[in-house]
Amino acid sequence: MKKTILAVAIASVSASSVAVELYNNDGTTFSMGGHVSVNVNGSEQGDTDVGSNSPRINFTATQDLGNGVVVDARGEWAINYLDGGDDTFTTRLGYVGLTHETAGRAVIGTQWAPYYDVAGATDMPIAFANDFLYDNHGALGTGRADKMVSYRNGFDFASAGEFNFGLGWQGANDKTTEENSVVSGVDYDDRLQVALTYSIAGVTLGYTHNTGDFSEGGAKDTAKSDLVSVAYGSYGKGLYLAGIYAANENMNAGLRSGVTLQESDAYELLAAYALENSLNFSINYEVVEGKEFKASSAEETAREEMALQVEYNFAPNFVGFAGYQFDLNDANDRSTDDKWTIGGRYYL
Repeated sequence: MKKTILAVAIASVSASSVAVELYNNDGTTFSMGGHVSVNVNGSEQGDTDVGSNSPRINFTATQDLGNGVVVDARGEWAINYLDGGDDTFTTRLGYVGLTHETAGRAVIGTQWAPYYDVAGATDMPIAFANDFLYDNHGALGTGRADKMVSYRNGFDFASAGEFNFGLGWQGANDKTTEENSVVSGVDYDDRLQVALTYSIAGVTLGYTHNTGDFSEGGAKDTAKSDLVSVAYGSYGKGLYLAGIYAANENMNAGLRSGVTLQESDAYELLAAYALENSLNFSINYEVVEGKEFKASSAEETAREEMALQVEYNFAPNFVGFAGYQFDLNDANDRSTDDKWTIGGRYYL
């Protein structure tokens, strides 16, 4: 049995990670990465306009300390280059990591959570991908986790597969993320999570548990999630299939603004096929169903969407994309809002 760590997670978890190395000398490196994009988009309920798709810039430094130990630091900021007068930069990531050849990897700061190592299996297309993972993801630790301490390691069993695991802890937190302020006036206690994956013959199975108490209006409850995933292949290289399912409590946003579902089931399916010339076709389907109150018999569909998308690499660092997302959630006479977009992304 050969013991290994996950690939040094200095690079982004994005399927397309490109960076420019600015300095490399005596075990020290410094690089710049990220991407910018522009797109034309519209919807049934809105006007056609120009937008951007999650542009960001990051800087990463590494230092080889010897004896198999590497320390790294990364800062990443979202960029606003379309709306004058608003904040130009907002923090996405900021952490320091320590990696050893066999002892594993520890990270402190705002980072991609171990939970996302499992849940991110379907969060691949550029235009329309997973949404429910980002419901208050900073405080809940489902995406980019605020102020987290994490540890990851793994074991390579050669032809018998590969097993990886991750652990995460967040201290008390009384704020929500700007992307989805699902709730207000909530105080989160310590949060814990564990993530497990096993890969063999191109198939990866995953499970993650995320839990922690919170207080709102004098009442105390638990926000927790149990999520499983399965994936086959590598996105952007031939056939890729993935699916995730989560059984959640106090994790997902409901239909009404500011309301969190006390119980919810969330899942997403993704199928993609990339030709040898990089032309990549995909279809994904996402649903969130649940209850505002556990004792209630009334269930609601908070989200039901399906998207058809295509991506093409005009150059290694320039990708064109287009997509159309069908809003299928017409329950209770709700007005649907199909969306479309076409644009390009340039990787720094």
